[in-house]
Amino acid sequence: MKSRLPQGFGGGPSNMQGMIRQAQKIQEEMEALRAELDAREYEVAAGGGMVNVKINGKKQILSLDIKPEIVDPDDVETLSDIIIAAVNQAIKTVEDTNEQEMSKITGNAMPGLF
Repeated sequence: MKSRLPQGFGGGPSNMQGMIRQAQKIQEEMEALRAELDAREYEVAAGGGMVNVKINGKKQILSLDIKPEIVDPDDVETLSDIIIAAVNQAIKTVEDTNEQEMSKITGNAMPGLF
């Protein structure tokens, strides 16, 4: 007994070539978007704006600004906690943005891939 596949399935070599072209197009779009995302810069504040982190899309810290009024030599631990929170939030911002932008291309077919 022969079964019929819906149109677009099992279309032979020409259909395979179309799928390959489509995959190549998606790959090119993803590479272009990756370059754009890597070049982006983000600014994140913590501690009520007392610590500001500038980070790029490659998750490299570009600058770290600390307001002098938050520096207390008797409480270095609090300053350290605020800096860590700022850096972690900056990294999360980059990762969330990258995932959202990539999902526009992949159509959520490959979540968590980037």
